[in-house]
Amino acid sequence: MEAKRRTVRSLVAKLSSVVEKTRVDALCELRLMTKQEPEIRPLIADSDAVPYLAETLYSSSHDSQDNAAATLLNLSISCKDSLVSTRGVLDAISHLLSHHRSTSSPSAVQSAAATLHSLLVVDDYRPIIGSKRDIVYALVDIIRSLNSPSRSIKDALKALFGISLYPLNRGTVIHLGAVPPLFSLVVKDGRVGIVEDATAVIAQIAGCEESEEAFRKVSGIGVLVDLMDCATGTSMRTKENAVSGLLNVVRCGGERVAADVRERSGVRAMEGVADVAENGSAKGKGKAAALLKVMVLDGGGNGDVVRDRRRFEFDSLVVEASS
Repeated sequence: MEAKRRTVRSLVAKLSSVVEKTRVDALCELRLMTKQEPEIRPLIADSDAVPYLAETLYSSSHDSQDNAAATLLNLSISCKDSLVSTRGVLDAISHLLSHHRSTSSPSAVQSAAATLHSLLVVDDYRPIIGSKRDIVYALVDIIRSLNSPSRSIKDALKALFGISLYPLNRGTVIHLGAVPPLFSLVVKDGRVGIVEDATAVIAQIAGCEESEEAFRKVSGIGVLVDLMDCATGTSMRTKENAVSGLLNVVRCGGERVAADVRERSGVRAMEGVADVAENGSAKGKGKAAALLKVMVLDGGGNGDVVRDRRRFEFDSLVVEASS
C-alpha cells in the first residue's frame, strides 16, 4: 500500500505541472486507478487531488475536462465528503454544466451530472446542492435543450430527482423553469427510460404548493391522467410515477385539484390506476389505492362514465391494496 501511496502522491504532484502533456497523462492515470482500484480512492482524495481536479473542469481542453470529471465521479462513489467539503468543487461542476451548450465536453457534462446524483444519495447534501441555484438552472437547461445528448438528459434528470427529494428544493426547481421541459419530455420523447426518469422528477416536485399552478400552465394533470391509460403502453414504472405525481399534487392543492383529477379521469385511466393498485410495487400499490379513493370514493365518481359495477371493482381494489 505504501508503494501505491507514493505513486498517488507523484501523480497528484504532476497535476500542477506547467507542461500540459504531463498533466493530461497524470489525469488519465488517476482516472484509470479510481475506476479499477476502489481502495485507492481515499488515498487520492486525501492527497489533495480534488482541488486540482475541480480546477481542471474550467479547462478549455475536452480531454482534460473528460478525465477530471470522470475521476471526480469515481471518487464520489467512495469519498463523497471529500468532494462536498472541498471549496470550489460544486462551483466548478456548476461552471461545466452551465456551459453544456458551448465549451463543455458532452461526456464531461454527463460525468458532472452523474457526480451530483452520486452525492445526492446522502440526505445532508441535498439542501447544500439544492441551494446552488446555478446548478439547478444548468440541469434544467440541459433537459430543455433540443441538442442535449440522451445520456446528458438522463444524468441531468437523475440529478434533479436527487435534488427534489429534499422538500424545500422543490419550489426552487419549479421556479427555475423545470416543469415545461419535464412535461415536454413526457409528451414528445418516446424513449421509455427518459419518460420514466422525467415522471420520477415530476412526482417529486408535485409535492409542493407551487406545483398546482405550474402544472396547470402545461396541462400537467391531464398528461399524468393520460399516462394511466393502458392503451398508451406506458411502463409500470411510469404509471407508478404518474400515480405518485397526481397524489402529491392533490395533497398539496386540496379538493380543487382532486375535482380536476376526477373530471379528467375516464374508465381507461381509472383502470390504469387499478392496474398499479393490483400489480405495482408495494409502495406503488399503496399510492394507487389512495388515489383511487380520491377518484372514486371521495368524489363519488362520474356517473356517466363509471358504472356501479366498475365502482364496486375499484372499491374492492382499494380494500385489497390497503390490507
